[in-house]
Amino acid sequence: MSSQKGCVQVYTGPGKGKTTASLGLGLRAHGNGMKVHMIQFMKGRRYSEIDSIDLLPNFTIVQHGRDEFVSKESPERIDIDLARAGFEHAKEIVKRGEHDVVILDEINVAVDFGLIPLGEVIDLIGARPDHMELVLTGRSAHPEIVKAADLVTEMLEIKHPYQVGVQARKGIEF
Repeated sequence: MSSQKGCVQVYTGPGKGKTTASLGLGLRAHGNGMKVHMIQFMKGRRYSEIDSIDLLPNFTIVQHGRDEFVSKESPERIDIDLARAGFEHAKEIVKRGEHDVVILDEINVAVDFGLIPLGEVIDLIGARPDHMELVLTGRSAHPEIVKAADLVTEMLEIKHPYQVGVQARKGIEF
């Protein structure tokens, strides 16, 4: 476990690359002998990165979601329950303090969709051990989460192949 002080990082915005940036940070940390735990909210598809991460000791990805679209206006009970289970898992991981880096992938979206209460996420940020780097990803980061963070990066979409009809590509977008 690292003895250095950890920070809270937020990757947000409408552009591509939030999850990818957090995975890059996780790989860098893992390469330096750190333990990494990623919890993916609102994701249930087996993305290609999971196959790679499964080969690495001390880097874990756990999904708490379905491979279905979640309606912001009327999320289904199962989506709320899966997000809740994911957040309970996150609280336990943070409380144990065994990991150097904890990534809460798409938690900003889960908060924005009302699946997880903002106040509980703010409490979790405040409860993290000093050594732990906590990363929160997803569009529409709440201003209170931005305020609680040490580093905030906004990904902006300037141009994307999807705009001209290119579909998501295996190994690149998923």
